[in-house]
Amino acid sequence: MFKMNFLRMRTNTALKKNKNLRASMPYKQAHTIGILFSVEDKQKHAEVKEFIHQLEQDGKSVQVLEYLPLKQENYEFMFDFFTIKDLSFWGKINSPQATKFSETPFDYLYYIDRDHNPMALYLLATSKARCRVGRFTEAADPYFELMIEQNGTNKGLIETMYKYTKQLR
Repeated sequence: MFKMNFLRMRTNTALKKNKNLRASMPYKQAHTIGILFSVEDKQKHAEVKEFIHQLEQDGKSVQVLEYLPLKQENYEFMFDFFTIKDLSFWGKINSPQATKFSETPFDYLYYIDRDHNPMALYLLATSKARCRVGRFTEAADPYFELMIEQNGTNKGLIETMYKYTKQLR
């Protein structure tokens, strides 16, 4: 599929060109949090909602963007989302929600997927977030400032991300 090849090329270019200041900051000083994830099932949706609630209880302002795969149900329509239909032939994501999300300078951006999605990786590559947090894989190294080694459930990934970012001083 040409679209995906063009998307990969755009992603690699964005990784090289994106010169935003990257650094982790003490969790207590963080104000804005972004959460990016791919829709999988109702359980993951509930776990993300629980995580948002936890962050909001810590006084954080949270924005969420979800990637909605084809033939996947969008539970509750709570979050902004984008789909493969937003990908042009030339590999450009034409979604105002996705563009706004990637241009937001979050203090922390959590990417909650166990398997990396090319559409989400593009947003991570173009993101203005200061500290991008995601699951460890060697191929994902250029996309994150903090990677979590976690091969369990989505809930385990969320809990481990939260635990380690909360410890940042």
